[in-house]
Amino acid sequence: MTKSIMEKQAGLLSSKLLQGRKQVDVVLNRCVFAWREAEKGGETSSGISSLPDPDDSHTVQVCDIVAVFKAKDGDQVSRSSQKKVSQLYPHGFTVSYVRRSRQHRWRCANVTFHCANHGLCNQWIRLINEQLLQLSHRPKSLLVYINPYSGKQRAKCVYEQKVAPLFRCAGIATDVIVTERANHARDHLTTDAQLDKYDGVVCVGGDGMFSEIVHGLVTRTQADNGVDHDQPDADLVPCRLRIGIIPAGSTDCICFATVGTNDAVTSVLHIIVGDSQPMDVCSVHHNNAFLRYSVSLLGYGFYGDLLAHSETKRWLGPARYDLAGVKTFLSHNFYEGTVSFLPAADQGSPRDKLQCRSGCSVCWHQPEDIKPWEVSEDKDSSDEAQGEGWSVIHGKFLAINAACMSCACPRSPKGLSPSAHLADGNTDLILVRKCSRFHFLRHLLRHTNKDDQCPVPADTTVCPRYRGGGGAAAATAAAGGSA
Repeated sequence: MTKSIMEKQAGLLSSKLLQGRKQVDVVLNRCVFAWREAEKGGETSSGISSLPDPDDSHTVQVCDIVAVFKAKDGDQVSRSSQKKVSQLYPHGFTVSYVRRSRQHRWRCANVTFHCANHGLCNQWIRLINEQLLQLSHRPKSLLVYINPYSGKQRAKCVYEQKVAPLFRCAGIATDVIVTERANHARDHLTTDAQLDKYDGVVCVGGDGMFSEIVHGLVTRTQADNGVDHDQPDADLVPCRLRIGIIPAGSTDCICFATVGTNDAVTSVLHIIVGDSQPMDVCSVHHNNAFLRYSVSLLGYGFYGDLLAHSETKRWLGPARYDLAGVKTFLSHNFYEGTVSFLPAADQGSPRDKLQCRSGCSVCWHQPEDIKPWEVSEDKDSSDEAQGEGWSVIHGKFLAINAACMSCACPRSPKGLSPSAHLADGNTDLILVRKCSRFHFLRHLLRHTNKDDQCPVPADTTVCPRYRGGGGAAAATAAAGGSA
């Protein structure tokens, strides 16, 4: 019989240990840590062995181990047997690891083993730590920003109760800064932060806090490399540091769209094990002057007005979006203009059922030569734009949206553009034409459920990408182009 890949891997150590009141066979190789209940009458082993049969064993990938440390007295041992165990197996070690549960949530689980030999206990701890040290993608030092005003103003509490203990368990050093004003984190990253000391930057807050970190890091990186980001066609230098986000805001759209949940423990475990996900960053320019970067949604019209109204009512917390949304909807403002966009080569479909999240195969295998398209001042007219392969739409719009990701969140489980990918070099352009309040309300309500986001009457004019409801139209445009 052909052996599995796991069985072919050379084992590093195997022992018969005690878990609770049961004897178990424990095996470690370079990829997997596993244990199962020992067979009665079996011989005690302390040498090299193959992994237990996966059908009746517990298996943890080494990359999912958070930490290993000496066990405290009585860990996972009942009181009635504690005295006997302490005499026969006085030495123990605990392995903390990632356990995946429903709805994309991760939890930190612990399993404790006891040994009769002090040297054997230390050997297990040493060998597991050696394997963890070889995981070079894991962070060892982090710069953490906490926004105490995000969401329900519980960011500090979330960090102290859920995040900091796990960082300490994993042996990650942190420097924590509690922001005192808007753009505090951005300004500190741009000018004062000693970035060479860290493996990554973590923000504890909402989407606005994440945006501050992006602006600070990208701006600092371009300045250090002499790149003028005011030029729309400039080739930006990628940031060396990765950004982690601990959700503590009102919607936490970016966190939800990348890992599938806005759970703080899940996010910190992704950071600890070194998970990473590339993301498209869209830059916005006006008259050769840089305005801002965006990684989620660029909204002009309805969503832009909604955010502007909500900023004046931050004291209401998450409820400010409901109040601002009602006010913006009742005003029913529309904007007349011309939208030019460059259709993507692979347009896809919003009905392809391919939800993009961390680890998406599409986003991990994009060509490395994707670059922004140059847009010069002599391409302002519609005729010239069409001649260069650009599509042009003129009309009256209630909303003009460009989504670099699905923009999913608990209130909008599928997001504004369900099939948008995180790092495919494209952005989904969603145009909502002037229509009645009734049709516009139907369009907005679709974002709050899991129904088809883009059904549309047969006589509605739409762009090539896909059809949108209530007079909505959409197209995939190249990220870095202008809309």
